[in-house]
Amino acid sequence: MNTVLVSLYLVICAAIVALVPLMVMPYVEDYGVVTVFDSAQSVLLCTALASVAGIYAYKQGMNGPFLFKLFLAALMVRMLVGTVIFVFRGQDFFGGDAITYDFYGFAQWNGWAGDRYWQAVANRFVRSGAAGGWGMVYLVAAIYGIVGQNMLAVQLVNSVFGAATGVLVFLCALHVFDNLRVARLAALAVAFYPSLVLWSSQGLKDGPIVFFLTLSILATLKLGDKLSLKYIVILTCSLLSLLSLRFYVFYMICVAIGGAFIIGLRSITTTSFLRQLAAFCVLGLALTYVGFTRSASIQLERFGNLEAVQRSRQDAARSADSGFGKDIDVSSASGALSTIPIGLVYLLFAPFPWQVISLRQSITLPEMIVWWASFPMLILGLWFSIRYRLRLMSPILIFTAMLSLGYSVFQGNVGTAYRQRAQLLVFYFIFVAVGYVLMLEKREAKRKRDLAEREAVAARVPVSALSRR
Repeated sequence: MNTVLVSLYLVICAAIVALVPLMVMPYVEDYGVVTVFDSAQSVLLCTALASVAGIYAYKQGMNGPFLFKLFLAALMVRMLVGTVIFVFRGQDFFGGDAITYDFYGFAQWNGWAGDRYWQAVANRFVRSGAAGGWGMVYLVAAIYGIVGQNMLAVQLVNSVFGAATGVLVFLCALHVFDNLRVARLAALAVAFYPSLVLWSSQGLKDGPIVFFLTLSILATLKLGDKLSLKYIVILTCSLLSLLSLRFYVFYMICVAIGGAFIIGLRSITTTSFLRQLAAFCVLGLALTYVGFTRSASIQLERFGNLEAVQRSRQDAARSADSGFGKDIDVSSASGALSTIPIGLVYLLFAPFPWQVISLRQSITLPEMIVWWASFPMLILGLWFSIRYRLRLMSPILIFTAMLSLGYSVFQGNVGTAYRQRAQLLVFYFIFVAVGYVLMLEKREAKRKRDLAEREAVAARVPVSALSRR
């Protein structure tokens, strides 16, 4: 099976190298920059990163073969989707931010090469705040520094991030529940759920954000078991990456990690307490050293008030076709709290069937039906996790609760809520997998009881009665 998947991957790579340049000739972007397209370098960069992730997946003990196949299959799906979007110039239809990051990434790339004009252009975007999007600009610029300006290369790199996220979710779920079924179901959902595939196969920051969120949770779980310099470094790097990509997500995951260390991921002993305290202190010192406190004070002063949230939400709600709650005011604490119920409904379930008025919204309907059907299992899995795995699940529970409540206040647009849900789905699917496995186990237990009862009845029937039958 591994040979078949690897062969198929090589075929896809060869097809991209051979066919895509014929379909996408050198073209002039809107801002007047000629793009020289080289698909071979894009595929080579993707393969190099995929090799690292694939080796990591394969080395996960007995689960390695499954994780390797999962990663490779998820990567190929994303590569195909990303290539189709690139060839048919669908970036503006599916995610216009990709064009923005392409432009400012190109500017930063030229700025690093010494061009003062382009550096000023890139600096203007960074100073604008843009919810921490400067990290994506730097990522795009770094990729362009390797392969030249090529949006397909960014999409393929993001595809690696998205495919690797399924592997990380598997490891998180297995660590918490020690149940192979739960881990596999959660990983499969993250690897192939359509919206997660879509957002991680474009030049958007959603793929890296979800990847680093999951990596942060996995590092936190590992540090709860054993103090490790390796996982402290991984956690620090992941948090700094989140700070550069979407700063408010960074603060929420920091609170979740801090709460997990305080609560304790295992039963509290002197050793575990000292281990958690040491990890927390080292992490805090590392973040302080790289200038976290200064960055935090600037961002909180600029964005950390309800008036700023209200302005942002109102702008999103004014969209003619997908805005909602235009009359809602979240500039006060009471207004923000009263918005949470309707905001949660939209965040979790939108778009609704009656809101499907365009092609872009119509293509979401099949996966939304699957998601709506999965929600009872999410509730069941959440109940089980809180009751029996509260300590171990504390970082995931705290983060998902905070981000869900935050987005329920902040979001005023159906399309944006649908897209931002991806940051939560990777963790929601763990709860869905738990609920589904509980239902399966209940059915299997009932089937075994029925079989045992029938066998018991048959054993009590006299032989003579059986012969008369």
